Amino acid sequence: MRKYIISASRNRLPVVLIVLAATSALCFKTAMTAEQWYWWTNKTLVQAYDSFSDLRLKKWEINLTDNGFIRLRKTFANGKQEYYSFHLHKFKDLDYLGTSNNGTLQIKALADDIIVQTYNDPHGDIDSMATSLSIHVKNVEPEQLDSLRQALLFFKDKP
Repeated sequence: MRKYIISASRNRLPVVLIVLAATSALCFKTAMTAEQWYWWTNKTLVQAYDSFSDLRLKKWEINLTDNGFIRLRKTFANGKQEYYSFHLHKFKDLDYLGTSNNGTLQIKALADDIIVQTYNDPHGDIDSMATSLSIHVKNVEPEQLDSLRQALLFFKDKP
């Protein structure tokens, strides 16, 4: 009888070890790579951008480039274009005004480091600099905002 109990315990040992290894593997998450942060940030910016916040908007594009620039281009029905660009080495902070349904992301730079340009503007083209970039967004949860801030900080510190 005793031999049976010992052999049953030996048969369970590999199963117990596998279960313990799998459980501990789930507890530790590896850090995201630069490529994963890049992909996630672009996906989040595109999905969250609220193009319906301005009904005059005909076309838009927002992205994080592989060399660390956030770029936003808006094209309006009258042909006017607005272009915003800024390098994340100059990133200072991220604020959010609104609810999880809709709101405004405010990306702040260290100084006047955000390029603002307009083209085909009936009032004249503008070429200036700004300290913050306001982006209308929708359906953004607090956890996503925290992760977006982490991503922007990651790219700020990236050489």
